[in-house]
Amino acid sequence: MPVNTPFLDKPLPQQVAVLGCTGSIGTQTLQVIEQFPEKLQVAGLFAGTNTVLLAEQLAAFTPAMAGLKDSACWQRSGVDGGLVEQLSGIDGLCAMASHPDVDIVVVGLVGAIGIQPTLAALRAGKRVLTANKETFVAAGHLIQPYLDQIIPIDSEHSAIYQCLAGCRKEDVAKLWLTASGGPFRQLSLAEMAAVTPAQALKHPNWSMGAKISIDSATMMNKGLEVIEAHWLFGMPVANIEIVVHPQSTVHSGVELIDGSVLTQWGTADMRVPIQYGFSAPHRWPTPFASQVTLRPETLSTLDFEPPDEDRFPALRLARQAADSGGWATTVLNAANEIAVTRFLKEEICFVDIPVCVEAAVAACTMRLATPTLAEVLQLDEWAREHAASWFPTTTTVLCKSS
Repeated sequence: MPVNTPFLDKPLPQQVAVLGCTGSIGTQTLQVIEQFPEKLQVAGLFAGTNTVLLAEQLAAFTPAMAGLKDSACWQRSGVDGGLVEQLSGIDGLCAMASHPDVDIVVVGLVGAIGIQPTLAALRAGKRVLTANKETFVAAGHLIQPYLDQIIPIDSEHSAIYQCLAGCRKEDVAKLWLTASGGPFRQLSLAEMAAVTPAQALKHPNWSMGAKISIDSATMMNKGLEVIEAHWLFGMPVANIEIVVHPQSTVHSGVELIDGSVLTQWGTADMRVPIQYGFSAPHRWPTPFASQVTLRPETLSTLDFEPPDEDRFPALRLARQAADSGGWATTVLNAANEIAVTRFLKEEICFVDIPVCVEAAVAACTMRLATPTLAEVLQLDEWAREHAASWFPTTTTVLCKSS
């Protein structure tokens, strides 16, 4: 179990680099930072291709460094090169994450692109606040030595992190990961075969980016979170239970050996776990009280039910991959990223996503239990190529006939 790492003993304000600054996690992180100017200051902002929003953020926070996907993005950005140190690509991400002037790195990146900058930050001794579960899924064994530097800021793992505070490892029986069930919780497989990307992107509770919204709809997101929780908290996968909770009020919990269950409740607002990531193990008064404070009297019902792995096979695939070793979780993650992209482009159907992933895992012959970083990247590349060339059969017919 990780130890709650105290706020870094360095002069305030702490210098923060935000990787993925124009995404959902990144923009909400900046909302938190601007409320605590005496404690936090933006040292670097790294975006993908959203040059317009990055320009606005640079004007608002005036960091010393900024990054974009590539040099072409910089050329069309219109940003004055004299204002910031301009970085790009994976080398730029790693440079910002490990920069000597940075104290805290927030990883709001989506996908396996987060692996190398996360490792760079950790190896440079930074405190890392991360919502990038794919890094743990693909390279958890490489991250494990640095757990005391990491604070999870996705809602479920933040909840477990908070519930574990003060618990001895031997007193913990299970971890509970709650899941909303996504927008298709009550649909049959036949009905899911006909859903569109627009429907799958409409999460009932959370406002998230496209990839994580689709992962939530397939429940692959929860499978990935099981693997992440295994590495973050040193818990066997068999002792991590998924509970479908449509209201998303109970964010996750811990079951103790005496039968007690500790849970963390809150509104569906990512600024709460992000703020705790900065303050842990202490608490700062919320500047968003009117928006994030939970009012129990407004809660009419709280429902809980087991997940259905027949309709959501991604859950089964994730557990099987975790049992098989690092090669399988790396392939699972990379193939899923490509399958989600292909679904969003309407190349494959919604129900094809887990089929594509399963096919990639089955076809992989590079079966290494603890791959090196170079081998992780090799497995990732192979899985992407396999998923990109895979094409469904019967499900496509079903999808197009609906």
